[in-house]
Amino acid sequence: MEDKETQIDKELLSEISDYDGIRKGAYNIRKNGQGIERKVTENINIVTKTDKPGIDIYVKENTKFDYVHIPVILTQGGLKDVVYNDFYIGKNANVVIIAGCGIHNDHHKDSQHDGIHRFFLEEGAKVKYIEKHYGEGAGDGKRILNPVTEVYLKPGSSMEMESSQIKGVDSTVRETKGILEANTNFVVTEKIMTHGIQKAETLFDVQLNGENASTHVTSRSVATEDSYQHFTSKIYGNTKCFAHSECDAIIKDNAKVKATPEITADNVEANLIHEAAIGKIAGEQLIKLMTLGLSEKEAEEQIINGFLR
Repeated sequence: MEDKETQIDKELLSEISDYDGIRKGAYNIRKNGQGIERKVTENINIVTKTDKPGIDIYVKENTKFDYVHIPVILTQGGLKDVVYNDFYIGKNANVVIIAGCGIHNDHHKDSQHDGIHRFFLEEGAKVKYIEKHYGEGAGDGKRILNPVTEVYLKPGSSMEMESSQIKGVDSTVRETKGILEANTNFVVTEKIMTHGIQKAETLFDVQLNGENASTHVTSRSVATEDSYQHFTSKIYGNTKCFAHSECDAIIKDNAKVKATPEITADNVEANLIHEAAIGKIAGEQLIKLMTLGLSEKEAEEQIINGFLR
């Protein structure tokens, strides 16, 4: 890939996928709307779609502890990239999938990536899905990221999703949908940082359709300066099930954060919980760190980094 990869590309890949020149397992790298490198393995196949932009990823049943990397990078101003990726995870497979998008925009035109990912897990399958978003560049064109994640869990399967917006994203609408059958578990951890006049909207919609299905959705966010965030969580308990949704946010300066929880129990044995906490950094936390020799700014940064860790 050396003949196609610039220093900016390497830095973006490092931010979103911890790329250090070595990548485990299967991978597909997309740059400016085109696939530039791919590797398949004995247990994981990647096929280009023929009807629309994107790929199909097939993981064989009983695959254990393998990796799939599908990073996307944009360095071209004025580009709107849309990709549709479908993951078919075989029975009793156990894999780690690392995705995410990095945008470098030095131009006046906006750069945008919309990634629509669907996960179909067969019985007993397990997936850990890590998705990071990052923006940078000296141009005044916006860096826009709109990820959509749809999760379909067959009985006995489970998925853990870690989603992070590191910095530099001007506008984002993040949608996550889950349909859970019996004895499934869907755990989502989201971390978002906004500053300037950035806007971030998060939408969760989880249907607990099977008996003993469960979900735990956690959103941690920091909004500073004049940025705005809106967290919406909709969870439907349609049978005997369990759900816990929580939104914790720190605000600074003139930032605004809105949390809109909605939990619906359509069965007497549905156990649904929602918690939300929004506020500024506690004064006693700052004082404690400042007595150790930190400036107020350094103390704030340490608290925020720990909160989003």
